Amino acid sequence: MMMTGGAAFLLGLPTLSCLGYEAYHRVQSSAVVHALEKEEVLEQADYLYSCAETEKLYQLLLQYKDSDEAEFLWRLARASRDLSLLPDMKAEKKKQLVFEAFEYVKRALEKDDKCFAAHKWYAVCLSDVGDYEGVKVKIGNSTIIRDHLETAIKLNPKDATSLHILGYWCFAFAELPWYQRKVAALIFASPPTSTYDEALEFFLKAEEVDPNFYSKNLLMLGKTYMAMKDQQKALLWLTKAKEYPARTLEDKEVHKEAVDLLKGLE
Repeated sequence: MMMTGGAAFLLGLPTLSCLGYEAYHRVQSSAVVHALEKEEVLEQADYLYSCAETEKLYQLLLQYKDSDEAEFLWRLARASRDLSLLPDMKAEKKKQLVFEAFEYVKRALEKDDKCFAAHKWYAVCLSDVGDYEGVKVKIGNSTIIRDHLETAIKLNPKDATSLHILGYWCFAFAELPWYQRKVAALIFASPPTSTYDEALEFFLKAEEVDPNFYSKNLLMLGKTYMAMKDQQKALLWLTKAKEYPARTLEDKEVHKEAVDLLKGLE
């Protein structure tokens, strides 16, 4: 997104006079963020996120880790998670960031349970934590993850990312390997299930809400149509994924996977 107050952003400070800024800190608790400062910082944060400046974004938001504002906390959770996904991240640091992200988003949800983004990132971070706690825990958490995604969508039906993630959840359960199905059957009286049709519905809805918003959604549409044996539509969406401008590392990975899958369809 484009932002106003460009000079303030370049200085790395909210647009408050130095005197005003210092006086504010003298009279306010450090956990309370002045409305003007909050607006400026969130604007900077969203700009850095749009530019994929992960480390700068993390450092900016880390200053607000003790905040009572859900808007800061869920963004910090997302930034912690994004930092953990950087390719040169050491395993121990990655794990630390994943668990930190979950703690931040838990607090965001405690502060504001009507915040759709807090529900969305709670679902994502809970899934990440499950990667360290084994298949049984991960599958056990799956219904909680779906519940939070559905809540996020109810709170904001126009959020394409929530729709995409729920589509991904459906896709994962549609193609769940047999041994994981057995684990699920041990945990639940009625294990979570889904279909490619259901996954397709969410991926298409995400695209309808915000066309071309995310390379991975284009890829998943292609993969879902492949799983449904619809080669013509799979070709269409995989080609879109291949041609998507690669701005991030994930876009580059999507491009490579789309190219490989297209070769198999030729």
